[in-house]
Order: sequence, then C-alpha cells, then structure tokens
Amino acid sequence: MLQLCFSVTVSEHAAHLLTCPAMDYLWTPWRYAYVSSTEKAGGCVFCDAPKEDDAKAHIVYRGQYCFVILNAFPYTPGHVMIVPYEHLDELQKLPVEAAREMMALSQRMESVLRELYHPDGINLGMNIGKAAGAGIAGHIHMHVLPRWVADANFVSVIGETRVLPETLDVTWGRMRAAIGESRIARG
Repeated sequence: MLQLCFSVTVSEHAAHLLTCPAMDYLWTPWRYAYVSSTEKAGGCVFCDAPKEDDAKAHIVYRGQYCFVILNAFPYTPGHVMIVPYEHLDELQKLPVEAAREMMALSQRMESVLRELYHPDGINLGMNIGKAAGAGIAGHIHMHVLPRWVADANFVSVIGETRVLPETLDVTWGRMRAAIGESRIARG
C-alpha cells in the first residue's frame, strides 16, 4: 500500500523534504542507468540510430531529411520523436526543407496515433537546450505523443514510474504497419 506522507523542515539555510518511513517505493533502476549514462556516452544517440537496423533502433519511418523513432523511455505508448539526420542544437539552424518534412511527419504521426490509440489529445513539442529539459540537448527533435484525460496517475506522479500496456517492440510493429506505404508530403 502506498501512503502519502511528507514533512517539510525549514532552516535558515534550506528546506528539506522528508519522506515518511512507512512509505513504499517503486524503483526504476533501468531509468537511473539511462540518466546516469547520457552524460558519459560518446557520440549522439540520434546520429547513431540511423546506422542501426530499423527494428533494433525502433525507427518507424525514414524520410529524406528526418526520421521517426520511438522514445526509448516513453511517457505514453506511441511516444515518438521526429529527428533530423543533421546534428543541430537549435531549431533556427534547421534547413527549411528539413523543417517542412519535420512538420509533415508530425502531422502524419498525429494521424497514426489517433488511429492506433484513440487518445483524447496529442502533445507535440521540443525542449531545446538542457535548461529547457532536453534529455539529448545537442540534437533537436520533436516529440509527438498521445495523451488521455487523467493519464498522469499516482504511479507516474508520485512513483516516477510509467505503466505502459505494450512493449516497445509491439509499439514499433503497430506504428510501422500503420504508417505503411502512406504518402508523407515532402518539403
């Protein structure tokens, strides 16, 4: 049983959040391994992914300037990222043709996500720079993910754990089949 029990102590130098000793914890050691390795890893995960087999890298679609890849640590099932092949750290540096393709892919992925997951809404956005929350700050990418009313529950908010109904391999297969031979407008 999870108990919500916190106390806050304030001294003249700092405030401290103390957890309740009776509280249960949900641990996600795989997440720590990812977070602690991103700073140390050589190269760029987005530059390396297109060199891999699509199934292994979870690349859903390859365009001329951008590719669509599943987020390895999704917030929801179907969470994809649209990534330019070119390693750029700012959107303003993205060539117009790549920006057009990124938007066309965003529109197509919105359709695919609505078709497959029937969400109540879609989040679409970028975090540019570490201070803005980018996990991979050196290579811009657009997140597209389905959302449902009240999809952030106690497990994700308090436990910092995501509960996903399907594996990345299953998501990849479903997304790949849905995008199929569909035409995606090019710049």
